[in-house]
Amino acid sequence: MKAYKLPYLSIEDYIKQEQDADSKYEFHDGKIYALAGGTLNHTILCGNIYNELRQALENKKSNCMPLTSEAKLHVKKSKDSNSFVYPDAMVICGKLSPSEEDKNSLINPVLIVEVLSKSTSGYDRGDKFHLYRKLPSFREYVLIEQDKAVVDVHYKGENSDLWRIIRYEGLSEIINLFSLNIEISMKALYQQVRLETSPSA
Repeated sequence: MKAYKLPYLSIEDYIKQEQDADSKYEFHDGKIYALAGGTLNHTILCGNIYNELRQALENKKSNCMPLTSEAKLHVKKSKDSNSFVYPDAMVICGKLSPSEEDKNSLINPVLIVEVLSKSTSGYDRGDKFHLYRKLPSFREYVLIEQDKAVVDVHYKGENSDLWRIIRYEGLSEIINLFSLNIEISMKALYQQVRLETSPSA
């Protein structure tokens, strides 16, 4: 999603701005960014990944809950350094933990999903991944290409700081999500998505 920068605000002003405008903004240490709408492929993939996560977790009778891009995430980097963002999807296991600064923001995702675009791919793979790694609960990062059947999964073990990456290419692949112990098929994920090139079956 493309972001448009707006003037500096405090956390309290930022929360009020969202409530008054009934719009979503990212917040990074006083700077806020209005989130623009995504492409049709982006919209479809966000819906598909949420549905696949929900179904797989329900089938497993898991205590983990998937959330859509309407859910806001608070990352407290230090005492005076805060970010509020809207991942394309995330999964929280066990109790939902709201932020002390904003009751409508959460702080404890195990898995985060971002659907990549040409304008945000570098940010999602770089600075945003670095930001998410500040969260103690965070163990798995799923990056979904929207114009080709390619998914990158970054994963670390529960008691490890070592991140591993697995790439899935083609509609015949099955994605393993290790933190949740579930699988998602690429074919289901990319259902109704218009791809630039024909992936391997």
